[in-house]
Amino acid sequence: MQSDPARKTGLEDSFVIHNHQKLRCGYTTGTAAAAASKAAVEVLLGSEIPDEVEIQIPAGKNLCLAVEDTDIRRDRAGKPVAVTCSVRKDGGDDVDATDGLLIEATVSGCSGTEIVIDGGKGVGRVTRPGLDQPVGNAAINHVPREMIRKAVGESCKAHGYGGGISVVISVPEGEKIAEKTFNPKLGIVGGISILGTSGIVWPMSIKALLDTTRTELNARHAGGADYIVVAPGNYGERFAKEMPDLNTDEMITFSNFVGETIDMAIDCGYKGMLIVSHIGKIIKVSGGIMNTHSHEADCRAELMCTAALRAGIDADLCRELLDTNTTEEALDLLRQNAGEDAFRKVMDVLAARIDYYLRMRARNQDFLIGAIIFSNCHGLLAATETTDLLKERLAVQSKRAGSNYDQ
Repeated sequence: MQSDPARKTGLEDSFVIHNHQKLRCGYTTGTAAAAASKAAVEVLLGSEIPDEVEIQIPAGKNLCLAVEDTDIRRDRAGKPVAVTCSVRKDGGDDVDATDGLLIEATVSGCSGTEIVIDGGKGVGRVTRPGLDQPVGNAAINHVPREMIRKAVGESCKAHGYGGGISVVISVPEGEKIAEKTFNPKLGIVGGISILGTSGIVWPMSIKALLDTTRTELNARHAGGADYIVVAPGNYGERFAKEMPDLNTDEMITFSNFVGETIDMAIDCGYKGMLIVSHIGKIIKVSGGIMNTHSHEADCRAELMCTAALRAGIDADLCRELLDTNTTEEALDLLRQNAGEDAFRKVMDVLAARIDYYLRMRARNQDFLIGAIIFSNCHGLLAATETTDLLKERLAVQSKRAGSNYDQ
């Protein structure tokens, strides 16, 4: 959603340059929730209905956000007893399923002196351990909760109010949009999560992708997993699930961030990780490349050629490999011209080099790491030496989890 260009939010000087384009920053669902909460409590405590509200975000900026709708429920004397205000989330130029969603906050007085925060319609609820909030809580992460408490608390202090305040955050379209997010896989049901750490959405955010991977790793480990299967994306996930001897109960995707995913898994306390990847991605790891995005590195033909030279393939065929455009094309060329035995030897060389760099990145002899390499056209190509042991431990882990569930 594009914001009103005539309205200044405070983010006009916040942008990133990506692929020579200037991309506008936006603000998080947590920021929108805090702003809606402040607007609602201002009306509850006697102020006029605001057109906009100013809040400070963790990044240190003061933002001024538009209040789109206000609904007031009054007692017989006309005094507000519950107020709902809404602020629309604006993700800037980031590609985000929650961009443009209306975030509502309903506030009312309650007993005690605390600011009590909960989720309403369209805000997910946590059903598994290992996430930012405990099981049973609304999926409103701790930083947005702090932002809401701070914004509401400041308004209460300004009005001289010392009683309790109930804040319920709702997202009318949240349940439908949640189907496009990771929430169902994480065990967050019924809606989206209210997120944000700085209050700002940075377009094309690598950090957001890494945070998602870390959250999934944490959730699986908290649920009892010591071993994890990971894949760069849908191809790897589908191939893994079709392998009859591989248990994929604990499986996540990690995009291009091989190295960071290994680091996070070790940091989370895992004992091992098995990567299942199309050769087009993981061949880059055979050269020590730990971010497989094409913008970071390519070298696929060069690495295939290097593996072929190590395997004893003649120089003329290796030069032809350098001219291939895809790994599938290179595999076809190898198989047709070198023969099956030589083809398998090249794949084994690649697996050994991938194994070497994965172990180097892990830097932890107690952490088992391995990889299964496949092609869409040629099927299973190779696997590193720890793969069978990892499969066994994944199977034992699944059996143990099943036994615990039965109890």
